[in-house]
Amino acid sequence: MPLHRIWYSPGAISEQDKESLAAHITKLYTSFGIPSFFVYVLYLPVEEKNFFVGGKKNRKFVRIIVQHIARQFESNKRADQFLEKYESILAPFIKERGLDWEVSVEQTDRNLWRENGMEAPLFNTIAWKEWVRLDKAVPYDEKDNVIVD
Repeated sequence: MPLHRIWYSPGAISEQDKESLAAHITKLYTSFGIPSFFVYVLYLPVEEKNFFVGGKKNRKFVRIIVQHIARQFESNKRADQFLEKYESILAPFIKERGLDWEVSVEQTDRNLWRENGMEAPLFNTIAWKEWVRLDKAVPYDEKDNVIVD
């Protein structure tokens, strides 16, 4: 489950842009075989009086923390490739609007995650493919949690 927390000054990202950016972020993950219901994007407006960068109030800064649980990067090269794609998605909404930003990705232990109280199936298993097909978490038999490809 990727969770994207985006802190921004009110007005820096429009309601229309929020929907569009969330759709682009979701499409990135579904292109990697992640079901769309795993992708969460939270917009967290922070009033200028509460947003400081370098000890000074700031209304042009966006802070993004991405938390990955379902899958981990296999290598630094894969992480770099992801960040390049992610930055290209952000560009029209942040960079091209003259905002400053920072992105970090956290990778947490998959064993400490549950979806609707269930352990998520392993990637590329029969059970995983069913979660992708249905786009929701459904109970599965452990025999379907075996990698098939």
